[in-house]
Order: sequence, then structure tokens, then C-alpha cells
Amino acid sequence: MSVTFENAAELVQRLGNIPLERICFTPPPGTATERDLLNAMRRNDRLYELVDGTLVEKTMGLSESMIAGQVLIEIGVFARQKDLGIPAGADGTVRLLKGLVRIPDVSFFCWDKLPGRVLPSEPIPDLFPDLAVEVLSENNTPQEMERKLREYFLAGVRLVWMIDPRKRTAAVYTTPDAPAATLDETQSLDGGKVLPGFTLPLSELFARLPAAPKKMHSSRKKKA
Repeated sequence: MSVTFENAAELVQRLGNIPLERICFTPPPGTATERDLLNAMRRNDRLYELVDGTLVEKTMGLSESMIAGQVLIEIGVFARQKDLGIPAGADGTVRLLKGLVRIPDVSFFCWDKLPGRVLPSEPIPDLFPDLAVEVLSENNTPQEMERKLREYFLAGVRLVWMIDPRKRTAAVYTTPDAPAATLDETQSLDGGKVLPGFTLPLSELFARLPAAPKKMHSSRKKKA
């Protein structure tokens, strides 16, 4: 399914005002398919999502990757102990809707999503997670994440965590329409109905990050 754009500005806006360097032009925007997505990831050793017929590069720094990895481990251990389901990492492609392929940084699937508790054999399964976790990087824009949030819930996701390492916060969503519950590093992520009993203190998640720069007092700024 191809998508037509009037101009580059419309393309960028539709994708959430993301940086141009994240938009792949091979194949041309609006014409990419799932096969193009898989070929691009094999060819370039990079991660891409398929949005509006366009390959969009998914970028993560080391800190974001390590935080996602820690979340994945914590969820995996808890889910195995409670026999709740199975998580996937930052290269787990899922077809949320027709023509829309996303890669949450961490996703969790309850067993009822997997008949016979057997993993799908397709590289891009027609499957949506119960929990989607996004660890924000500098290249993520608010508009991009708002679009992702709507898509996740439209597909059937029940819980979304958006973790911001720079602000040391996490936004928790159970619906795309209600304001997020924003947690600071004195609080903990809660698995809710998806992972009953699961908690993860943000202080532990952010413990290895560099100290946040101290804000200058307004009077000192004026003197400078």
C-alpha cells in the first residue's frame, strides 16, 4: 500500500516532525513495504519502522539501550516466576496495523497472545503487545511519541511506559486520551493489570546515569 505526499514538509509532519536523517529514501517515502523493511535492516544493520509506506530509522544511544535492557531483564524474571508471558527486546518487530510496523524498546506479551505458548515464526508477526515500553532519545519528538501512543492503543495495547532518561521520569499511560501519570525517580513503575505485582523503582533504573546538571539561580544567570 503506497502513500502519497504533496511535499517533504507534509512527509516530515506526518511522521511526527522527526529529523530528516531518520527518514530513509531507499525506497522512496510512501512506497516501502515490509520486505523493504527487512532488507534494509539486513543490509544496513540498523533498525527501521514502517510508517505510511516510509522506512523510519529507530535510533538509541548506549544509555537508552542499557535502560531498555534492564527493564527487559526485570520484566523477564518476574514474568517467568509468575508464569505470565514473555517479553521482547528492541529489535522485535510487530505489525500493529495494516502497513504499520513498530519496534517498542521493550514489549511484553501475555500467554493468551501466543496460542500454545509457541512463539511466532514470522519475522514480522501480526501481533500487538500488552505492554509497550519506549525509552526516549534526543531524536524522538513529542509529536512522534504522541502518534506512537495513539497507534499502540488503537492496536490493542493495554499499558504504555515512556521513560525519559534525561528528565529521570517515566510517563505511564493506560489510555491515549487521559493525561499520563508522570513518575519521578522517587517512585516506581507498576505492572498494573498486565503484570500484577510487578514494580521497578526508577531510582534503580537511573542509578548509573550521569548526575543531572544543576540549574543556575536566576541571579547568577543575570550576572553572567
